[in-house]
Amino acid sequence: MHTPLTTPGPELPRLYTFRRCPYAMRARMALLQAGRAFEAVEVELRDKPASLLALSPKATVPVLQLPDGRVIEESWDIMRWALAEPDAQGWWARAQSPANLDLVQRNDGDFKHHLDRWKYPQRYSSETLTPDAHRDRALDVLVRPLEARLHSAPCLGGATPCATDWALMPFVRQFACVDPAWFATLNLPSVRSWLSGWLASPLFMACMVKLPAQAATRFPSL
Repeated sequence: MHTPLTTPGPELPRLYTFRRCPYAMRARMALLQAGRAFEAVEVELRDKPASLLALSPKATVPVLQLPDGRVIEESWDIMRWALAEPDAQGWWARAQSPANLDLVQRNDGDFKHHLDRWKYPQRYSSETLTPDAHRDRALDVLVRPLEARLHSAPCLGGATPCATDWALMPFVRQFACVDPAWFATLNLPSVRSWLSGWLASPLFMACMVKLPAQAATRFPSL
């Protein structure tokens, strides 16, 4: 969502982010991949800056403030802004296939729902399903379909990656990290190869650089 403001923004696009948030990770990766210079504010979730609250009452990261004052409040919209124009490499266009849009919908919908309830069972003590049942549903709704997709091509953009790879990877990483020993037993060779490749990539390493909290810092380029 683009929200018009009456005052100009910072000289560079300013991303309010949190290092471990998968939504913020996908936004940072897209900005880095697109070569967009930006500054980042690492938000302390228990002490959110007043500047973030003024820009976006929802107060969840990521939020991108553009130099012209516009505010983009959703991670997929930030990815679109970063990648869609001029999109000479087709990173955004390849993400617009029905199959890839379906994967993003699954990821941001049912998969995230079940992942949260497996990863944080103490927050959902009233759930009728057990944490392991949520784990198995998350596996079925996204990870197994992802395995089938990656069996025929190394990336969700085919031979080369696209925005869908960067949109999904942080969440699949989170899923794999809840119980690494269990995840290692699963018959998911294509997903494991895809995930390990991204985790070792210069893009992900650049995305995960540590920044001082609550200060606007120019984000290192890729």
